[in-house]
Amino acid sequence: MLKLYYTASTCSLATHIVLEEVGADYSTVRIDFGAEQQKSAEYLKVNPKGRVPALVTDRGILTETPAMLVYVAQSFPQARLAPMDDPFFFAEIQSFNSYLCSHVHVAHAHRMRGHRWVDADDKAAIAAMQRKVPESVGAGFELIEHGMLKGPWVMGEHYTVCDAYLFTLAQWLEKDGVDLARLPRVVDHRKRMLERLAVRKAVAEETA
Repeated sequence: MLKLYYTASTCSLATHIVLEEVGADYSTVRIDFGAEQQKSAEYLKVNPKGRVPALVTDRGILTETPAMLVYVAQSFPQARLAPMDDPFFFAEIQSFNSYLCSHVHVAHAHRMRGHRWVDADDKAAIAAMQRKVPESVGAGFELIEHGMLKGPWVMGEHYTVCDAYLFTLAQWLEKDGVDLARLPRVVDHRKRMLERLAVRKAVAEETA
C-alpha cells in the first residue's frame, strides 16, 4: 500500500488527487506544520528535506511533486493520466509540471517563506519579497492562461496529472493577491476540477 504524507494547503494535494483518480490503495498521514512536525526526527527519517509531500512505496520513498505524479501515473497506466507511448507528449507534461514546481510555486513561497532566501530578521527584504508576489505569481499564471493551457485541460482534450497540479497551485491565487479577472481560463479550469469526484474527495480529507 502507498502512504502519502501531506499537509493541508500545500502541493501535496496534487498527488492526493491523482491517487484518488487512479483508484490506488493508499493511506495518508497528516503533518502538522503548526507543531513543526516536518522538523521532527520521526518525519526527517521519511523526508530529510523536512517538507511535504512524501510518498512511501514498496521500493522506497519519493519526494518532489513532479516525480510523484509521474510515478503514480506510470504505476496505474489504465488511468491514462500520462502518455506512456509518446515521448514528446510525455516530455510536454514534464515541462509543464517542472514550470509549476521551479517557478510558480517558488514565487508563491516568497509570500510566507522568505526566510529561505534572506535572513529571517531582515524584515525589509522579506516585506519586499511579499509585495512582489501578486506580480510574480500573476505573471506565471498569465503565461499559463495565454500560452500553456491548451484546451479544457492543460494538455488539450485529455485529462492528465498536469491538471491536478495546476488546480492545486491555483487554489492559492486569492491569498497571493492575483487578479482572477485576468485568468478566466484558469478559473474555469479550477471550477471544472471541482466537478470531479476524486478532486472533491482529496480536498475534503485535507480540509477536514
